[in-house]
Amino acid sequence: MVRRSYTKLTCWLVGGLCLLACLVVQAADEAAATKSVLATKGLISFWSFQEESGSSRKAVGAYPVELLEGKPGVGRAEDGLFGPYSLKLKSGEWLRIPRDKLGPLNIHGPKAQVTVIAWVKREGKNFWQSIAGVWDETHSARQYMLFLNARTRTDASIMQRVPTQDRIHGHISALGGPSPEEKFWVSYASSGSTVSMEGWHMIALTYDAEFIRMYLDGKLDAAENFNPFPYKDGIFDGGAKGAEFTVGANHVAGIPNNNRFSGLMAGLAVFDRVLSDEEMAQLTERTLPPRTVKPQ
Repeated sequence: MVRRSYTKLTCWLVGGLCLLACLVVQAADEAAATKSVLATKGLISFWSFQEESGSSRKAVGAYPVELLEGKPGVGRAEDGLFGPYSLKLKSGEWLRIPRDKLGPLNIHGPKAQVTVIAWVKREGKNFWQSIAGVWDETHSARQYMLFLNARTRTDASIMQRVPTQDRIHGHISALGGPSPEEKFWVSYASSGSTVSMEGWHMIALTYDAEFIRMYLDGKLDAAENFNPFPYKDGIFDGGAKGAEFTVGANHVAGIPNNNRFSGLMAGLAVFDRVLSDEEMAQLTERTLPPRTVKPQ
């Protein structure tokens, strides 16, 4: 009986030590992931979404601005990449930065550059999911926006939109309003591959004042006539009455939280320059679990 009790106690101790070791390794990985983002040149703001529901989400980086809840009670999930938690957005919930607080996130001009990266785990299947950016369609104040799962994508060779699904999209506008002779904006890049509903993905938009490019899990997800997408007109200056920076929704048809994303977001980063292919690959390797490094 004594030997049996001793064996059971030993198993408990070994199990406890293994769990502790796993937690230590996990914490070290999360810290290394955060460090890799912060060490990347040109970072404006990075959010890791560790805060409790009801709190503002404060960025780290050159511009530590706060994201406010557009609708009270935006939750968090015990599933993260840069810490134990991630942002959990239900359809209709979103975060926002008022226009007068955008600071360097108000990226605009004929030669402006931008990179937007989000670490997401999909849940919703609705079309036109806004991830993050400065994009108000109601008031003709479009600047830049990373989208997921558009209903159409534009063939740059003929400037016509064709049906699509489950891809990522990068919108850049120099006009603010809809494209000339169009009801909506049609100059945007679309990934070649689809984004699975399983696991974490790193999705990204870059713009270098010549081409819009989409990256999926660290790779330029090229598609002829769709990605890269030529656009040399720059980014709209919305002035004092321009768009807010929003996460999980954007202003469309008079509704401030339209084009809704639902799912988890472990991190969000905005840069004032274009990250290289090598930098994208390195960030993916250092931030995503190995099982999701390769596009689905």
